[in-house]
Amino acid sequence: MYSMTTLTPRRTAILTFIRDRIAQQGQSPSLAEIAEAFGFASRSVARKHVLALTEAGFIEVNPNQARGIRLLNQPKRPEWLDVPVLGRVAAGLPIGADAEVHSRLQLDPSTFAKTPDYLLRVQGDSMIEDGILDGDLVGVRRSAEALNGQIVVARLDGEVTIKRFERQGDSVRLLPRNPAYQPIVVGPDQDLAIEGVFCGLVRQG
Repeated sequence: MYSMTTLTPRRTAILTFIRDRIAQQGQSPSLAEIAEAFGFASRSVARKHVLALTEAGFIEVNPNQARGIRLLNQPKRPEWLDVPVLGRVAAGLPIGADAEVHSRLQLDPSTFAKTPDYLLRVQGDSMIEDGILDGDLVGVRRSAEALNGQIVVARLDGEVTIKRFERQGDSVRLLPRNPAYQPIVVGPDQDLAIEGVFCGLVRQG
């Protein structure tokens, strides 16, 4: 069986969406609702991700029901996380970050691959191919280092953005996951700091 850490961010987000919908409404979302929530062009794309989650052992699907998704092997987590929500983070262009705590949320630990230190709200659509949408709250685990391909919260010349991290030799790029945006190439005179790594997300409303 796969672990949460082996799921792609998009499939982690879909699993979280399914879990939250069942918890809030007492029934699973339909394929059409999953497709709409994640901006997929058709239900067949949603079906592909649901099938992958089924094969990974996270869910099972009753093909005779429109809302036939059922969660599997969900551990009981009596103690919820108390996670601070900080300022907004850009997922389109870097914006200034407000480090003040805006609010706090009580969250199920199973929402995240690793326990987050804080949440940041995404502003923009440059990470949509990783299932990170405008308005999402991303869980961030503090780390000054990142591996190639990890989704990071980075501070570039004092501004904060969320992107995929890529290092090739001495060259560093911050990569969007939307073809409408260009990679950010970090210049030798620019000040780059990794603030943390992505460990899950919360989608409200």
